[in-house]
Amino acid sequence: MIALALPAAEEGGFAPPGVGEHLPAIFSIGSFDFTKHSLLVLLSVVIIAFFFMFAIRKGSMVPGKLQFLGETAYGFVRNSVAKDVLGGQDFIKYVPLLFSLFFFILVNNIYGAIPILQLPTFSHVGGAYVLAALVWFIWIGLGFKKYGIRYLKLATVPSGVPWYLLPMIIPIEIISNFLVRPVTHSLRLFATMLAGHLIVGVAGSGIEFLIAQENILLQGTSVLVLAGAVAMYFLEALIMVLQAYIFVLLTAIYIEGAMNADSH
Repeated sequence: MIALALPAAEEGGFAPPGVGEHLPAIFSIGSFDFTKHSLLVLLSVVIIAFFFMFAIRKGSMVPGKLQFLGETAYGFVRNSVAKDVLGGQDFIKYVPLLFSLFFFILVNNIYGAIPILQLPTFSHVGGAYVLAALVWFIWIGLGFKKYGIRYLKLATVPSGVPWYLLPMIIPIEIISNFLVRPVTHSLRLFATMLAGHLIVGVAGSGIEFLIAQENILLQGTSVLVLAGAVAMYFLEALIMVLQAYIFVLLTAIYIEGAMNADSH
């Protein structure tokens, strides 16, 4: 598609966006560029902190609308993720982590549905890698903290497997649990955010291109593209919420697996 679009651009047709036009630096300090992406990530922390601090400022027994919204949001992560997956009495200690991850990812995803901002920050893979690495170190650390070096055996040697299959099973388990799991954890979030962002962006560029044509048939086709873009916009908004939930749900599952490795 790019190979076809570039000659068209040279002939005065549709010009695809280039890498150099994407996220120019707001300011630079040495080799560090502070971009729109960086600004939105910092802004998300401010938004989350301000909202929940403002929501609980009164702490009334009969909550107002904002307090009710904040308590409902907290209760969703506490009960539907932490309690349901981790269970027992220890789940409460992991609620702050899961709560922070969920709303940090959610706000940064929702940016992509806001017309002026129009940038889900996890459409850049670096942020997804960092969060997945953080979760990886946490559940690996919890496993070693509880079981010591025995955790390596529990995580890589499935119970009930015949001894003669272990030389084949153990490398697969090591790759699956310690390498593939964090990669897929991050790429799932990144790929869905990037794909949705690109689809809406391409549709918007296509509408602009079709409207600019002199052919009335092509101009009319832009209405169909617009209808498809609106549908994709709402689908992308739904996926933004689902991906925040899936990332946190998998985090809880990984923690539960590490804490109860001897029972799996």
